[in-house]
Amino acid sequence: MFYSYSIILCCSKLNSVTYGYLTWEWKAGIRGFTYPLFFAVIYKILYFVNYDSVDLLIWLPRIFQALFAAFADVKFFFLIRKLESRDVAQWTFFCHMCSWFSWYCCTRTLTNSMETTITCLALFYFPLPGSKTHSSKIYLTLVALAVIVRPTALIVWFPLLMYHFWQEDNKLRLITHNVIPIGALAVVISTVIDCIFYEKWTMVQFNFLKFNVFNSVADFYGSHPWHWYFTQGFAVVIGPHLPLFLHGCSLAFKRYKILLAAVVWTIVVYSLLPHKEFRFIYPVLPFCMIFCGISLANLKAWRGAAASVLLVSNLFAALYTGLIHQRGTLDVMSHLQTLCDVGSASTPPQPDVLFLMPCHSTPFYSHVHCPMKMRFLECPPDLGEEGHVDEADRFYDDPLHWLRTSFPYKSSLPTHLVFFNVLEKEISVFLQGNHFVRTAEIFHTHFPEGRVGGSIFIYERH
Repeated sequence: MFYSYSIILCCSKLNSVTYGYLTWEWKAGIRGFTYPLFFAVIYKILYFVNYDSVDLLIWLPRIFQALFAAFADVKFFFLIRKLESRDVAQWTFFCHMCSWFSWYCCTRTLTNSMETTITCLALFYFPLPGSKTHSSKIYLTLVALAVIVRPTALIVWFPLLMYHFWQEDNKLRLITHNVIPIGALAVVISTVIDCIFYEKWTMVQFNFLKFNVFNSVADFYGSHPWHWYFTQGFAVVIGPHLPLFLHGCSLAFKRYKILLAAVVWTIVVYSLLPHKEFRFIYPVLPFCMIFCGISLANLKAWRGAAASVLLVSNLFAALYTGLIHQRGTLDVMSHLQTLCDVGSASTPPQPDVLFLMPCHSTPFYSHVHCPMKMRFLECPPDLGEEGHVDEADRFYDDPLHWLRTSFPYKSSLPTHLVFFNVLEKEISVFLQGNHFVRTAEIFHTHFPEGRVGGSIFIYERH
């Protein structure tokens, strides 16, 4: 699923209206503007040249993200080519290109995707054993950029930075000429950008640490047992490569022990945090591919069969998750975008869309690009309020009661309701009583679970 940054406000030339939505993270100051600013510049250029169509707003960020990822992939190949034989480099690159999780994530404008791309680039200049492309200034600059994009990048790079420091002959020069100047400059630049756009003093990195670690705000969005990454998360992310990775570790443990240490360290640290997601450990995937490539290159007799199984299994997973699984929340926005033509007309009623879904289930204004009234169930975490219950939970506790109290008069009703099919029966009385008629049914997933159904319904009031 593709998530656009809510912070990017779209401009309508027709109405000269600025519109958009800020999630609670931006109000709390735990998100930095540096990364989304890049996409905002793209949007602004499109606006000035009169090409800010919905399709370009949706696809250009993905294309640029894909180009960054492709450039990092090429650099990754040349790195392995300098470290190992051409045979190992080719099979490592093959493994890297086969990864279903990379296919699934690399073009998405998530901070984790950019963090992984920058990490892959930085690895090219890192002083790995036998590396001939080492440049402390370049790799430290890229690491600083990764931390600006997502502060948790420091978790991945901590053991690597310690390794470099331990191996460096002139430690004082490394600290005074590289680490301190680059780190200080990165903090200053990112803080200035954030202060300008927040219009107040804001240290995003500190706020991020305070909310997610000290206050455990991330726990609000779900928690998993400490062993989740070891028993489920890592196996899913690395996918069919897992046997090759384990075999490669036994072959190249001594040569690339620092990379293996970074993988284990990252998984251990993230395991200590209650809130866990697959994408959090995505940045260590390129490290794992080196071991997979070494394994595949050493299989000899079984190489062809193993490569075929690897390609087919990953291709199936990548195509299914990228094109079919949970696609409904994207497709529904294409349906709703057609309402913009209705909204631009002078005759009432103006479209008013209410998403009765788990919060942030769909993209938002970047996928409709018009100031149409839209609203979804919000779910900000408990920021110190006594007895805090978010709007989404209040709704799902008693959907009929929430609807009746939120819309006591027919004049206040939205024109369109969007929800998963599992909710239809529970609110059918409200739908019939207020003359809502289903106008679209959109496939979402073959594996419905909990509040997320297999299809999405659009109901329109007549």
